[in-house]
Amino acid sequence: MNNKPRLATVYLIWPIFCLTLLVGWALPADGAMRQDALSAPIELVDIASVEPDLTLPPLSTEAPLTGGKRFKEVLPTLKATDIHHVVYLPTDWTPTGSYPVIVEYVGNGNYRNKFGDVCTGKVTDGKLGYGISGGKKFIWVCLPFINEEQTKNAITWWGNSPNYNPQPTVDYCKQVVPWICQQYGGDPERVVLTGFSRGAIACNFIGLYDDEISKLWCGFIPCSHYDGVSNFGLPQGDRNSARQRLDRLDQRPQFICAETRVGKQSVESTRTYLLSTGVMGKFTFQTTGFRNHNDSWILRPSPSRKLLRTWIEQLVQ
Repeated sequence: MNNKPRLATVYLIWPIFCLTLLVGWALPADGAMRQDALSAPIELVDIASVEPDLTLPPLSTEAPLTGGKRFKEVLPTLKATDIHHVVYLPTDWTPTGSYPVIVEYVGNGNYRNKFGDVCTGKVTDGKLGYGISGGKKFIWVCLPFINEEQTKNAITWWGNSPNYNPQPTVDYCKQVVPWICQQYGGDPERVVLTGFSRGAIACNFIGLYDDEISKLWCGFIPCSHYDGVSNFGLPQGDRNSARQRLDRLDQRPQFICAETRVGKQSVESTRTYLLSTGVMGKFTFQTTGFRNHNDSWILRPSPSRKLLRTWIEQLVQ
C-alpha cells in the first residue's frame, strides 16, 4: 500500500496541531478571557512518585534580621489573642529592599482523602507561596481565617458555623498587608493573592469581598477550587454573590490551577463557570499534572510549576 498521501497529510497537519497547543484558545479581542500558552498534556501522577526539590524552612517565633527565614508573627494590637500569621523573608532580603509579596490562604483543616492527602488548616503548614517563589525575590505571608469572636485562627472555613462570618478575616487582611509592606519592604503595588482549596475560594470570596480589600492585589492564583463553581453551603456562597465579587476583579490576571481530574471542581468546570458569567477576565488555566488535592505539589518540579513561575515573574515586573 502506498503511504505517501497519508504521510503528506500528517506532515501538513502536525505543525498546525503544535501551533494550536502553543497558542491555546481565545475569545474575540473585545474580551480578555483566554488560555495563555500552556504545556502539552501532562501524565497524571501521584506526588509521592516525585521527590520534592524544596523543603519549608524551619519556623521561628521571632522576626529575623536576615533573609531566608520563616517566622510566626502576632500583630501588636492582638497580643491578647491566639491570632497569628506566618511570614517568610526571601534569601535576597535586605532591610532597605523592596519586594513583591505573595499572600496565601491555606485549605480547610481536618481533611484527608484516599490518596493520603492531608490538610491541617494551619497557617504554619502553608506551602504555595514558598513553592511559587522558590524562596527567592518574594516576601511570602500565610494569613489566617479568623473566628467570629476574633480570638483565634479558624481551622475550617471563615470562622464559626453556621454563620461563617467572613468580616473578621477581611478586616485582618486589611491590617496585615499594609503592615507587611511597612515592616519588611513589601511593594504595595506588587501583592499577589493565592490560596489552596478553601484558600482558592478565598481568593475571590475574601480577596474581592469589598472595594477596599480588592484594591490590595495585582493578581491571583487560586489552586484547587474557585468561588462560585460550588456553594459548599456557605452564606454568600451562591453564584449571584460570587458574580458580584467577580465584578471587582477589573481585568487583573488570574492563574487558575487544579489537580488533574475530571469532575465538578476541575479546571474545565471553572472555565465553564467563568464563561457563563460573561466576565471577560485575564484568566490562565492549568492543571498541576498531579492527581492529588494537596498543595505539596508546588514543592516538586513540574512543567506546571515552571509555567506558574514564569507567569508571576511577568506579572510583578
